[in-house]
Amino acid sequence: MSDVIRHIGEDAEIGENVQIWNFTYIGDGASIGDNTKIGSLVHIDYGVKIGSNCKIEGMAYIPPLTVIGDMVFIGPGVVFTNDPYPMSDRMVGVTVKDGAIVCAGAMLKAGITVGERAVVGMGAVVTKDVSPDTLVYGNPARVGYPMEKYLEKRREWNAEK
Repeated sequence: MSDVIRHIGEDAEIGENVQIWNFTYIGDGASIGDNTKIGSLVHIDYGVKIGSNCKIEGMAYIPPLTVIGDMVFIGPGVVFTNDPYPMSDRMVGVTVKDGAIVCAGAMLKAGITVGERAVVGMGAVVTKDVSPDTLVYGNPARVGYPMEKYLEKRREWNAEK
């Protein structure tokens, strides 16, 4: 970690080899697993749990009660919420399971779960749980195609280099 302006809560638990970039806020009681990269201008609020080997791109907002598994990618500008009926007295977090990908600009409603290895497309507004190994996109988010198709498209894209 370099000497840049950032806030890390006094009792936050930061794992080994975690990279935290400029102007990032990490609240009290947050925990971040080993080998995770946190981009610039990310706000990780108090009590958030983030696993190991994750990558969280710049300007993501992660409120209290959010739980993010291992090997998760959070794209730039992703917004999680924790109040399904603002301004209620009861908060509920979003859960993102291991290996999931949440692309740039997605918004996730309080209380939903993104399943293992699921993909949330760019700009999606996710109001319901996302099943494991499923790609969703749009507003409101809907199933796009099977995960095998997504992986095939990614392989083809990478092969074009």
